[in-house]
Amino acid sequence: MRLLIVEDEVNLADALLYLFKRNKYEADAAYDGKTAEEMIMSGVYDIIILDRMIPEQDGVTVLKNIRRNGITTPVIFLTAKHTTADKIEGLDAGADDYLTKPFVNDELLARVRALSRRNLEVVETEEIFLGKSKFLPRRGELLFGRNYSNSVTLTLKETGILESLAQTPNTPVTKEDLLQKLWGPENDGDVNIVEVFVSYLRKKIKPECGFSIVTQRNLGYKIKDK
Repeated sequence: MRLLIVEDEVNLADALLYLFKRNKYEADAAYDGKTAEEMIMSGVYDIIILDRMIPEQDGVTVLKNIRRNGITTPVIFLTAKHTTADKIEGLDAGADDYLTKPFVNDELLARVRALSRRNLEVVETEEIFLGKSKFLPRRGELLFGRNYSNSVTLTLKETGILESLAQTPNTPVTKEDLLQKLWGPENDGDVNIVEVFVSYLRKKIKPECGFSIVTQRNLGYKIKDK
């Protein structure tokens, strides 16, 4: 699980980084809106902790922009703006949760766990063998090499895509099917976001894994052993 903390107060950002890493999360920080948007568009984050009042570009604008570009990563607003109108504006912009400052660390961790469980509903299998590798969907890890001593960490979307392909090894899975399963039926139908995440996933699959994801024209994606 990899988190992005968007917070311009450096001391608070550092404290949050320490909190999450102490609780076994990977975490990075961005200190302004433009940098945050660029990092979010990379697609490597599973949950975003977003302040509203940040320099360069405010949090609501960042959120609207990433939603407009098909990024459905869960977002928790963590902000001093606490009125009902503020909360409504944030949630209407596409936030999944809203927590006001000052906050209790345990409550923030609980909200992150809740969003994690919601995303993990698409993950169904404990262990899958692919090529020369072992895939652990529940942990979002792909193990490879001698005695599976090497590993790469996958985001929740990458995990969902790989599990979906592994469940039908002899049948291609269409982009539309992946979009419906991983982004939900309310998605606007833009399959380009699927192509983006498949590209990210392909870059993480090392030659030593012994398999690849191939595209079958007009049919979709399929796993192929090497």
